[in-house]
Amino acid sequence: MLRLPAAEREGFAAGFRIISPLLPAIFSWGLVTGVAMSKSVLTVPQAIGFTLMLYAGSAQLASLPLFAAGLPLWTILLTVGVINLRFVIFSAALQPHFSYLSLPRRLVLGYVNGDLGFVMFMNQNFANGYVPGKEGTYYGVALSNWAVWHVSSIIGILLGALVPDSWGLGFAGTLALIPMMVHTITTRSTLLVVTLASVIGLLAFDLPYRLNLVLGVLGALAAGVVCDELAARHAKKLALAGGGAATLPDSRGTQGVPAAVPLAASAPESLAESSGKPSASEESRS
Repeated sequence: MLRLPAAEREGFAAGFRIISPLLPAIFSWGLVTGVAMSKSVLTVPQAIGFTLMLYAGSAQLASLPLFAAGLPLWTILLTVGVINLRFVIFSAALQPHFSYLSLPRRLVLGYVNGDLGFVMFMNQNFANGYVPGKEGTYYGVALSNWAVWHVSSIIGILLGALVPDSWGLGFAGTLALIPMMVHTITTRSTLLVVTLASVIGLLAFDLPYRLNLVLGVLGALAAGVVCDELAARHAKKLALAGGGAATLPDSRGTQGVPAAVPLAASAPESLAESSGKPSASEESRS
């Protein structure tokens, strides 16, 4: 019988604790998506199969009007593909963390990856490469997100016919996303990135195939890179100006690599000690 190492089991439990505050909002959003799918032209088996295969709420909702309009399949696939381009960016960010795994295991990692799971995992700031417990943490976050999403979506699909349209659950689903997003904003640079992505998405709202989402993601990615670079440069200048050991923070609020102590500043003291003579600081004190 397969038994996971203790570090991975502990990591899985830690991952669940990380994502657990967001699970009620994820459940609400999945439920709303399921209700919307139940009221579309898809049958119940089709809707359940679609949500299990796609696992992307925004793409699922965007495709429903296209199904209803009877548009060609290539148009629907193109729309879904454009909206889900963000997962290409997510996968590229995860690659340094799990490149040592086999292709089948990486495919499983990619399938269970979701927006919030990705954000919460990356916020842990693991080092690249193999780290004990890191894969378990990822699965604790991602599988919790995956399970809650699908359970709520299937409940919405099965019970959606009982929900009247007058309840306005679409707006409720949008409200459910707000606490999930706010929970991830912990620094000023993150707030800047979120604001920029929102502005770009609104300005490009009329573009076809939901291209405004893609532009918003790309704009946020570029802004995040710039913020990290500026924060690193600013911290480096402060460390050099201080002339001593300093810890360089990045824009995510985490601590980076300690800056080196200049050799020239400590050399006179060490030479004086090795020669048996009092140092300059000792003479001044005497």
